[in-house]
Amino acid sequence: MIYDVRTYRCRPGTIRKQLTLYGEHGYDIQRRHLGDPVVFGSVETGDVNSYIHIWAYEDAADRAEKRKSMASDPDWQAYLAKSAAAGNLVSQENTIVVSAPFIAG
Repeated sequence: MIYDVRTYRCRPGTIRKQLTLYGEHGYDIQRRHLGDPVVFGSVETGDVNSYIHIWAYEDAADRAEKRKSMASDPDWQAYLAKSAAAGNLVSQENTIVVSAPFIAG
């Protein structure tokens, strides 16, 4: 099992707008391709203009296949265009995490 930890940083004062946009236009599309996220939440301490989501995959090939499918979905492309036009996001960081050897799954 691998986990894709994705951190998005918004311009100050725009995180609610971005999460609303994503909730209305992106979340269901992403779930259709990736399944349910392990975690999806906004940051309460540290960089409070950020939100994080974590997705689980069987392995790198599973992740690549699902993300390729999502990237080719016209609905996802429409959401990305809306998100870009809104201009709320300033950066994104992705980290792939693997379970420690003593953790099952």
